Amino acid sequence: MGKIKVIGLGASELEQLPLGVYRTIKQSDKLYVRTKEHPVVKELEEEGVEMTFFDNYYEKFSSFQQVYPAIVENLLKLSEKRDIVYAVPGHPMVAEKSVQLLLESGKKVEIIGGKSFIDDMFQAIKIDPVEGFQLLDAFDLSQDEIQIGQSLIIMQVFNQLMASEVKLTLMELYPDEHQVCIVDAAGSQYEEIKWIPLYELDHFDGIHNLRSVYIPPLKRDERVKSFELLQFYIDEITSENGDVWIREQTPESLLSYLKEEVDELIQAYEQEDVDNIIEELGDVLLQILYHTNLAEKTGQFTLEEVLEGINRKLRRRHPHVFDGVTANTVEEVNTIWQKIKQKEKEERR
Repeated sequence: MGKIKVIGLGASELEQLPLGVYRTIKQSDKLYVRTKEHPVVKELEEEGVEMTFFDNYYEKFSSFQQVYPAIVENLLKLSEKRDIVYAVPGHPMVAEKSVQLLLESGKKVEIIGGKSFIDDMFQAIKIDPVEGFQLLDAFDLSQDEIQIGQSLIIMQVFNQLMASEVKLTLMELYPDEHQVCIVDAAGSQYEEIKWIPLYELDHFDGIHNLRSVYIPPLKRDERVKSFELLQFYIDEITSENGDVWIREQTPESLLSYLKEEVDELIQAYEQEDVDNIIEELGDVLLQILYHTNLAEKTGQFTLEEVLEGINRKLRRRHPHVFDGVTANTVEEVNTIWQKIKQKEKEERR
């Protein structure tokens, strides 16, 4: 039974490969490489390194969810009788799904190392990430995970279709004119850098396998679509140097305002006034945050406790959504709810 050595080919040319990785390549009989589309591959071919590539898997299967398990299955079979060396772009432990699947397989896997593209990326755009950054994959991009107050790097924005999906997700949070940076082949002699407005992100043709996108953080007052900015404003307004009116309120005195805002929200729905519904929902949320903020200042409870309570309740009361329990009708859902609520009552006793 052999083992699998995994090496990273870095982000650019052969001269940037760590010495240990280069020696592993030269000492191997054959190198199994996830993709031929990498700057270092041509140089290795010129040095006579024998390589087998998995690029045909991308054509054979209809989705990446099928490609990587298939590659791993092949590698596991190849390693049944001998040691093999598997090479991936960048560093094996940075956004490399096939390596994660190998590690989860239980197979003996040795990570030799490599150089990630991240250092070259920040060098190319001349940004110090000391205040924090996010590294996200274009394939799994979700606006709920994006922190607009931090630098953001999105990998694998390699074609127009992918760029369009990324653009639409980002435009839910950032202004259309927000300047973003496209970086191709960071750190290599083929490196290209281009700053463009966000709405032009998908204005290109062809395939760019080494393309990433950098999105600068928004300034605080520009983060108008974030809950964090709302929390910041509430904290400032209710601080000692904030608004005099709110400092004199109590939870009891605020209840009449909460009721008033709920009544206005109901009226907006009755009038089918969408713009007013949006505004009134915001006013209701504002009242809720006033209550949680006052409770924090008096040591009663925190916003985090409220969030913990509702998140745990949502998870607990929806086994038909999260745990595979079958509920195809409203009656079946109600039965599940009643059982869970009864159990909760018994546990409180």
